[in-house]
Amino acid sequence: MISLSPVQSLLACCLVLAIGRVLTSRIGVLARYSIPDPIVGGLLFAVAAYLLSTWGGVSVALETSIKPTLLLLFFGCIGLTANLKLLAKGGPRLIAFLLALIPFLVLQNAVGLGMAWLLDMHPLMGLLGGTITLVGGHGTGAAYATRFADVNNIQDVMALAMTAATMGLVLGGVVGGPVAEWIMRRHKLRGSLDPQADGSHDVPDLAGAQAPSTAASFITSMTAAFVCLVAGGFLATLVEGAPVSLPNFLWCLATGVLIRNGGERLGLKLDDRATEIIGTITLSLFLAMTMMTLDLSSVARLAGPLALILAVQTLFCALYAAWVVFRLLKRDYEAAIMSAAFCGFALGATATAIANMQALTRRHGPAPQAFIVVPVTGAFLVDILNVIVLTSLISLPFVGGM
Repeated sequence: MISLSPVQSLLACCLVLAIGRVLTSRIGVLARYSIPDPIVGGLLFAVAAYLLSTWGGVSVALETSIKPTLLLLFFGCIGLTANLKLLAKGGPRLIAFLLALIPFLVLQNAVGLGMAWLLDMHPLMGLLGGTITLVGGHGTGAAYATRFADVNNIQDVMALAMTAATMGLVLGGVVGGPVAEWIMRRHKLRGSLDPQADGSHDVPDLAGAQAPSTAASFITSMTAAFVCLVAGGFLATLVEGAPVSLPNFLWCLATGVLIRNGGERLGLKLDDRATEIIGTITLSLFLAMTMMTLDLSSVARLAGPLALILAVQTLFCALYAAWVVFRLLKRDYEAAIMSAAFCGFALGATATAIANMQALTRRHGPAPQAFIVVPVTGAFLVDILNVIVLTSLISLPFVGGM
């Protein structure tokens, strides 16, 4: 066993990101479909670690205790760049996004239940291959898996839940870019960085008018991000016993929004570009570390029916994003970017959705409304809606009562 220290683990993550960046820029298919760098580099590391463990008998263990902190810092940075003036403009898109999301939650679980019935599995396994792990992620998957193991006596349910959530994270990062690229080619949409862009979708670039970022601006943004981390953790502790449980990262995001939009009245001016760079770094490290610690041997052992369910869910999500989400969101460039994000958090997590958007906007141009609507929906509203849908389904006799 090779156990890497925290510094060595971060170094490995940085190397993985650098390799992923080289591969996505030089391999045509990866660049064409805007596959995020952490997904490419992290999966490559996971494969290498699997081969080393299988053939060489040597396993590699990373120090991953920093992962939750990286994710919270990322959401704090999202809040710190959330201009509510743009949210007002994106209000109709937010409503349309929710109108697309609500039926999807029901349909994704219906697909999971249908596949479980076809494969002669317990109906709750269908929900594990539905919004419990795909929309809910590892946290929701772990919570429901514990309940299913204790109450319904389903064996190996925790390993299945974690595998489904992890594979969903990968699939969400792989599918989102190709879906958006297909939409843009089909509807001849261009971003501001594309040649011959017609400018019909242009939005104000608020960062462009700022002075160049300096060391002082980075320190200020980093300080604000850590304030979000500390204040968000404190607020989460205060409401820990509340009837409705909210994710910790929501409080970090909300604190960032408050600082970003209320701080200007107190003379606090943040450099959005510096904050975005910090957020991009923390998100990239989080995703890379998640992909690097993917246990491919467990995935292979638990494959089969679960893989078939996830394959069908991936196809359904891609079709829904292209034909429903995009059409409800004005059918423009921003709608294409949000369709990729929809694939990200409908199969994986909000972090994957943001990574999809970053990969696309880096190639095609900014989409400010998407970076407001998607985090608000993915970090807060989707969790509430998902709990309501799951609670209703599990209460049905033919689902939770079996």
